[in-house]
Amino acid sequence: MGRVTRKAYRKKRIGVLRGGSSAERAISLRTGKAVLKALRSKHYSAEGIDVNRSIAQTLLKKKIELAFIALHGRLGEDGTIQGMLEMMQIPYTGSGLLASALAMHKGVAKTILRYHGLPTADFQVMQSNQVERADFHRVVTIPLPLVVKPIAEGSTIGTSIVTGKRNLRSACREAARFGQQVLLERFIEGREITTGIVNGEALPVIEICPRDGFYNYRSKYTPGSTDYSVPAPIGKRTAARIQQLSVKAYHALHCEGVARVDLMLSHKRNQPYILEINTIPGMTETSLLPMAAESAGISFEDLVEQMIFTARLKAL
Repeated sequence: MGRVTRKAYRKKRIGVLRGGSSAERAISLRTGKAVLKALRSKHYSAEGIDVNRSIAQTLLKKKIELAFIALHGRLGEDGTIQGMLEMMQIPYTGSGLLASALAMHKGVAKTILRYHGLPTADFQVMQSNQVERADFHRVVTIPLPLVVKPIAEGSTIGTSIVTGKRNLRSACREAARFGQQVLLERFIEGREITTGIVNGEALPVIEICPRDGFYNYRSKYTPGSTDYSVPAPIGKRTAARIQQLSVKAYHALHCEGVARVDLMLSHKRNQPYILEINTIPGMTETSLLPMAAESAGISFEDLVEQMIFTARLKAL
């Protein structure tokens, strides 16, 4: 990026969209704070905007010319805010409406991955109202152990690992609190792996080792509760394969800008399974994408700047 272009971007009024009303509001505020600090350190004209029902009027009033989306979860990561920005003709960071919506719905995303021949754990999508049916256990087709997740939440919110039949309904009830559908996914015993992607290029692979055994909300956002290895000690050939699969998943869902692909590497066959694709990865002090970027020699500030340079309208 040349000096002239960088200078032009510094003249734009950049709005860092953060907060929102999803279950991941607290993390979004932290991401937005870190992004805002990085942009200001590079002399961009940026301000934080807490997203609410008046967001369109706020963007117009503040004359925002470019939106940095730092929202996580519903309304921010599912294509909603992207569609509004398209209508307002305000360029924005990250994936467009289509990719955001596809990736956010775990069942749809996994169906697309399967269509493209990419490995993902066996799964079943259940309607939330099926949880209370008398024949509930007959409806479940995925064998134990399995993972129960809300169909469209992040940060492991509402997620449970179920090893016994007696805990299955309660786990589904918890996931059903967050939407009209629940995802049941075969549990893959193995190593938890993630790959950050920047503009279609894979970053070094990270292995995630939560100290309590489950990479839940607390493990993700509490410093010191999880150990990370970057690059992951899985061998060059395996790492290269995971990077290739991650980039293919990124393109299969039509992602743009940055994304993060989460996988499990099975103990039995050393087989990687794609779990999900995050189109707006966290950008906090414990977040994985900045960690991988730093391993590749990209500072947090430079990573944020790269995201600004690729902001655009993305309507089909």
